Amino acid sequence: MIRDPRDDAELLALVRRYVTPGRRYLKLGGPLLDMQSPEYDRFVRDLREDAGLITADEIAMLLEGSWRERRTATWLVVVSRRTEFRERLGELLLASEVCCVGLAYSVALASFGTARDADLLAAYLDRYLRRPDLAYDQTVVMGALQFIDLNLGGGRADRFREPGGLWQQWLQDAPHMQDDSDPAPSCLSLIRRLCAFVDECAEAL
Repeated sequence: MIRDPRDDAELLALVRRYVTPGRRYLKLGGPLLDMQSPEYDRFVRDLREDAGLITADEIAMLLEGSWRERRTATWLVVVSRRTEFRERLGELLLASEVCCVGLAYSVALASFGTARDADLLAAYLDRYLRRPDLAYDQTVVMGALQFIDLNLGGGRADRFREPGGLWQQWLQDAPHMQDDSDPAPSCLSLIRRLCAFVDECAEAL
């Protein structure tokens, strides 16, 4: 059951505190890479501050909301390095109940960067590369898994990307992927840049 802040005063208070100021929820992800100073400096400062202030219970409540709440909570989790939320983020990624959050989950797991994070990303690919009818977050999840491979080794993404494997089949069969190009390199680049942003924020906490 997804909690709606319009019907939940406690959740609404958290949304007003952490999610909507400056339309933060819209800027988390790719858009933050296009920010310039002084907006960028202010955004980083405020995000870092809130990541240090928000409690675990408040994060858990935001993760019960819709995409705006979940995206914001996930970024606060990764910036504050709260790896205790790893399994919860993996569950939410696999469930894919709401749109517009997959990149946040992928960045968080890639940034945590352990073998367990790779397993959670691989579980998603095992399920959703078999569903070419669903245009979910297959590309950014693949980028996140490849990012972990670059750091840990082990080639966990290789079994998906082998000739005739699930990745190639999905690229061929997904109606929205018919331009004959492999998006994995650009998604890996995006994940790398966003994880560098996370590192920048986290170092000062």
